[in-house]
Amino acid sequence: MKKLGRVLTLFILLFKLPVICDAEEGIQGNTIYFGSVLALKGNARDLGLGMKAGLNAALKGKTVGGLKIEILYKNDNYEPDLAVKATQELINKPVFLMIGNVGTPTAKVTLPLLAAHNIPAVGFFTGAGLLRPGVAPTVNFRASYVQETGAVINAAIQNGIKPNEICAYVQNDAYGMAGLTGVKNVLANQSNTESIIKLLDQIIRTKGSEPKRNNIGPVGTYTRNTKEVVSGYASLKKWEKNSATKCKLVVTVGAYENIAKFIWHANYKQREHWIISAVSFTGADNLKRFLSHYKSSKNVLMTQVVPLTDSNLPIVEEAKNEIGRRFGYVSLEGFIVGKMLLKIMEDIAPPITRGKFLKQARRSKFNMGGVAIDFTKNGYQGSDKVEISVLGNDGFETLSSDFWKKAIN
Repeated sequence: MKKLGRVLTLFILLFKLPVICDAEEGIQGNTIYFGSVLALKGNARDLGLGMKAGLNAALKGKTVGGLKIEILYKNDNYEPDLAVKATQELINKPVFLMIGNVGTPTAKVTLPLLAAHNIPAVGFFTGAGLLRPGVAPTVNFRASYVQETGAVINAAIQNGIKPNEICAYVQNDAYGMAGLTGVKNVLANQSNTESIIKLLDQIIRTKGSEPKRNNIGPVGTYTRNTKEVVSGYASLKKWEKNSATKCKLVVTVGAYENIAKFIWHANYKQREHWIISAVSFTGADNLKRFLSHYKSSKNVLMTQVVPLTDSNLPIVEEAKNEIGRRFGYVSLEGFIVGKMLLKIMEDIAPPITRGKFLKQARRSKFNMGGVAIDFTKNGYQGSDKVEISVLGNDGFETLSSDFWKKAIN
């Protein structure tokens, strides 16, 4: 009888435990730990701070399967060596998954570490191909850089700009090359571009930590985390001279401060009349702020992978209310990523494991307040949304039907 009583007591105690502890999978007690490595300091800090604000608004104080969510943030200054160190610290914690990491060059060196421990990489703030699908188990929200650059180049060509009038100004690293690959892929589908594709291939394939990629083709490059724009601009002018053509559209793939200075240097100091586009990673709100400082805002395009911030979609209205003063394009993406993760995890039957999470993510298809998420097409990317916006007086807005006609003429 006493033995039966002890068994019943043990059973009751076990029943009262909120979860089964699994420290190896980032679950300890009644808490599930997520990690995030991003720029919280340095030249790209507003990207990291925006992502953090969005993630916190979506996930802070929430629970899944009886587990309280806690996000552990680490700064990497948008530098690969610091990202490796921070990632290893979170792996040692350990964390259940990584979410919202910012940047391609940092993802390039940390994904192999995550792969070695089968830690999912969720909603990273990069459209690089190395996460599609990636060496680690990846669950992306956003469209790729190939899709972003493709959208603006196809629109330009459809409106009269010739393939040899399309140039690029990019960060001299994995991020810039990911964007340039998108440029190359689109131009490869056009007639009489073989010589340009050959040059772009040469630039993309050049190896090294800071290789010489200027003065080769219709491309200018700059060094990550710097404001130096002159050499990249000079490279584009050399291309114009050698090819006897003019850059009419310059596709940029960089971070907000350098891209803003490049636009000012080219179109205002040097009086070019280039249409200049930027990919979403650039940071719309910060680019607008810096361009306002430089008094440079004419013919500036940006591809967005989230709804425009003046949209009346329920997800946008919810994000505005929850994020507060830090609401913007980057924080909106962080919010959507957080809500996406929450929905996937809520659909998992307890106990939650990484294997169950990945299985559920791969088959997920749902709508979040006007944003469609569908992983059933390829398993690793939830959204293909790309929208071309133009910088106006109040920020980036919908592109007008006559934009190209006015900008080219």
